[in-house]
Amino acid sequence: MNAGDLREMTRDELIGKLKEVQEGLFNLRFQKATGQLDNTAQLPKNRKDIARILTVLSEMDAKAGE
Repeated sequence: MNAGDLREMTRDELIGKLKEVQEGLFNLRFQKATGQLDNTAQLPKNRKDIARILTVLSEMDAKAGE
């Protein structure tokens, strides 16, 4: 997911996507702890996706506050 796609989403869609990605990260961490995680590259990918979503949300807040 790239920032351009995220900027086209509404605030509610972004919040829903954020919750979805956070749940996915939780599940990946749980899989890692139990030794069932095959693709460890998913962990940093999910963290970066969360950061992108939060960045776009803060941009929206800053733009709305102008």
